[in-house]
Amino acid sequence: MRRPAAALAALALAAAGTAACASDTEETPDGPRLAVSGAYVKEPPMSDMAAGYFTIANTGRDDDTLTGVTSDLAKHVTVHTTKPNGAMAEAGPLTVPAGGRLVLSTGGYHVMFIGLARKPVTGETVTMTLRFATSSPVTVQAPVRPASYRPAR
Repeated sequence: MRRPAAALAALALAAAGTAACASDTEETPDGPRLAVSGAYVKEPPMSDMAAGYFTIANTGRDDDTLTGVTSDLAKHVTVHTTKPNGAMAEAGPLTVPAGGRLVLSTGGYHVMFIGLARKPVTGETVTMTLRFATSSPVTVQAPVRPASYRPAR
């Protein structure tokens, strides 16, 4: 009688293992899914501030919000926007729409590094940590590009 019981136990374990594997491989359809690309910092003409840019894609079903950016490059790191008259203003938290993108680019939203610890030069890399309302922080390595750099669109 031990063999049939052992066989039944083995079948039960196999079935449980199969069910567990099936649920482990399913992706949760909810929530944001963020990916950062195209990050760079322009080599600044001044020694006290610089600007950074990147794109955040959200392939998830829920929006998320970029709540802040930190970096050891500067005392203050904030997200700004460029107004139609060319003036800059600090921007509040920015939505990363579900199924969409948040683009930080010249002439629009961008990261400002104010009170630089050092002036970044072309060829170096700047580390930024992006913070979100829902998602875990994302650390980005942004190469420093010449002031004349314009990314391909």
